[in-house]
Amino acid sequence: MRAAQVVTTTGPADVVVNDVPEPTPGSDDVLVEVHSVGISFPDLLLSKGEYQMKPEVPFTLGVDFAGTVVSGPDGFEPGQRVAGVGGWGGAAELVANPAMSTFALPDHVSYDEGAALPMNYLTAQFALAERGGLEAGETVLVHGAAGGVGTATIQVAKGYGARTIAVVSTEEKAEVARTAGADEAVLLDGFRDAVKDLTGGKGVDVVVDVVGGDAFTDSLRSLAPQGRLLVVGFAAGQGIPEVKVNRLLLNNVDVRGVGWGAYAMVRPGFMQQQWQELLPMLESGVVRPPIGATYDLDGFGQALLDMEARKTLGKSVVRVR
Repeated sequence: MRAAQVVTTTGPADVVVNDVPEPTPGSDDVLVEVHSVGISFPDLLLSKGEYQMKPEVPFTLGVDFAGTVVSGPDGFEPGQRVAGVGGWGGAAELVANPAMSTFALPDHVSYDEGAALPMNYLTAQFALAERGGLEAGETVLVHGAAGGVGTATIQVAKGYGARTIAVVSTEEKAEVARTAGADEAVLLDGFRDAVKDLTGGKGVDVVVDVVGGDAFTDSLRSLAPQGRLLVVGFAAGQGIPEVKVNRLLLNNVDVRGVGWGAYAMVRPGFMQQQWQELLPMLESGVVRPPIGATYDLDGFGQALLDMEARKTLGKSVVRVR
């Protein structure tokens, strides 16, 4: 079978498509015929050898995928439509994935949308509900709001009854964020003043930050009393921000880490509980992943290059079949 692989950790330009043996599923694995694969930031890091997990080369990329069941344990039937998530390995014609991280896909959700769901939306749900303690009526500020995690966070926050303010770098990305469901969208340059105006000087209750970098301090300053800044990632590539803890004390605010994978992978059943939390949002339509560019399997490396160049709007998807 064909698979998009890293053979040398020299970056996305060197990702290749190889013929590899078909996987042999274990007793708790679901064997899936893959239709679509989501492009995720960990794929980019894995291609460079910069991710916290460092599989031996050669290895197959692909964190998120969607397709049909070939075989599986109880609860999974041949031909059933599913989505799944793993550390890597999904960018192949067949994948054997643990049942605990493989999810029944509603009929109205396309394979492309299914491949855009697991990592981003489960991360968003974990960030907002588990780490952020989000309550209906609160206001959420979302950095990197036109990307995959950003649009997911907007939609999940709306599903929980929150007001959302998107922070983006261009007007084009502002339109993507609004289409995803953001109540307001502001440009990164000067966002602190814009947020102050939009909240009547109060500030926001939650900031979800997948970008990091220079905006971090202004994000802290944008929090209302007892606000929570959720650190999800550092896509800006400007180094890891530092916190002057006197700001936390003076304003009664928190900075909280969001490490969804490390938390969920060691808690069997947790991801399935999260998926059940998302299903009503999928059914109501408030959660509908915006699909950006699509590629074929041979274009996997190019998809990562486009992500690295910050050209990505919504979730990029590779179509395997």
